[in-house]
Amino acid sequence: MNYPVWDVPIFGSGLVIALIAIFHVFISHFAIGGGFYLPITEMIARRKGRADWLAVLKKHAKFFLILTGIFGAVTGVGIWFAIGLANPEATSTLIHYWVFAWGIEWVVFIVELSSIAAYYYLWGRISDSLHLKLGWLYAVTAWLSLFLINGILTFMLTPGRAWLEAIAAGTHQETFVFWAAFFNPTFWPSLFVRTLICLSQAGVFALVTASLIDGEKQPELKTEMVLWARRWLLPTFLLLPVGLFWYLSNVPPAHRALLELGASTIGQGLFTILTRLALVLALSAVATVATVYLFTSARNALGFRLGGALAVAALAYTTIGSTEMLREMLRKPYVIAGHMFSNGVRTSEVARFNKEGYLARSQWVSPEERTKWAVADAILTTAQERANWAVEVREKNPLLWQAVTARGELMFRGQCMACHTLDGYRPMRVFLKGRDRKSVANLVNILHGYPENSPYRPFMPPLVGTQPEIEALTDYLAALVAEKPAKK
Repeated sequence: MNYPVWDVPIFGSGLVIALIAIFHVFISHFAIGGGFYLPITEMIARRKGRADWLAVLKKHAKFFLILTGIFGAVTGVGIWFAIGLANPEATSTLIHYWVFAWGIEWVVFIVELSSIAAYYYLWGRISDSLHLKLGWLYAVTAWLSLFLINGILTFMLTPGRAWLEAIAAGTHQETFVFWAAFFNPTFWPSLFVRTLICLSQAGVFALVTASLIDGEKQPELKTEMVLWARRWLLPTFLLLPVGLFWYLSNVPPAHRALLELGASTIGQGLFTILTRLALVLALSAVATVATVYLFTSARNALGFRLGGALAVAALAYTTIGSTEMLREMLRKPYVIAGHMFSNGVRTSEVARFNKEGYLARSQWVSPEERTKWAVADAILTTAQERANWAVEVREKNPLLWQAVTARGELMFRGQCMACHTLDGYRPMRVFLKGRDRKSVANLVNILHGYPENSPYRPFMPPLVGTQPEIEALTDYLAALVAEKPAKK
């Protein structure tokens, strides 16, 4: 435990990241797809001499600038803040190894923000051709930002054999396989899928702007803008299944097996979380297209209101949210596949932690606490002795009991709280409800031994530490289940 643990009651740190990240992706993908919508629509409007289209587009550009420039940037910072607190080990790896890529992305992002601001504020103040070039500058830089970040995100699931071998060698030569890690096995299919999503988002938000046009005063304009917006949706959603199939075919078999297991057992009612997410993705995507093409036809366009546009946006948000959560879940039990588990423990550190102790070098343990732990370890040599002793010492020596359970709590906070809470999201009290200490010990020992046939292995990382540390964690969890949660 090199870092303090970010304890987020009820929600848990992982869910906080998910909520911020999905909202950010929803906006950022609009920022990219909308970047192409702006110059393409402007080019068509100027070619046809449609001043009314340009007036609508300018309002759309203002909405675009505010949503992407403010909310997109703020949520982007929020992601960094959240992941830095929730999993500092993984964040440190992403920063140090990808510092060159992040540096390029930040330069691109500055150009991106500057060009979209100039595009809106210089509307009508510069020549039409120069203004259009600003629009295309923004579109290209926004997509380049996606290109760069996509390489880092896909690396976390499929870092590639070259990088894993270099990192395992311990010679610090992994920086020399930068491009192999960047253009990893899922890079191109992921980029294809994300580009499709970006273009569909352009149509979704264009529908929001089009829905605000007064159909009674400008019926032709509203019909044209609604129909133009929906043209961005159908091609992207038709190609999305192809992109997803391409992407999943490049996902390592061990990770893809989780999704395939759930799909093959649907008839038995055995849905894995990945299968549920896949079903939500498919249903929400179909619902989005169906809603758009049923309610935005030439016959219905004039009656298309803001409520309908927001409903389409909500369906699209559900599609993107399930896609992102599916991508995250596919990485289980890793945060960087093959290198670092979801609790921040590197695969290369498991043996050392089991030998020396997970808390051996922790900065959050006082010398007095270590002394009490040593006393307990000297007295208790077997798990049965500890189980019997736990009942007696809890009543006769509460201070020593507190010291032992404090050790177990540190183990829980360091290795379990990345995914679990006590009583909220993925609650430990609920998962362990009804278990006695022996039953809890069996579960903990399975996770510690981490056998190949363990049903928990595909989802959960190994529990590391010496046997006394594992027993202390068992004591803490057993006590946790035995006590009633505090009423709020």
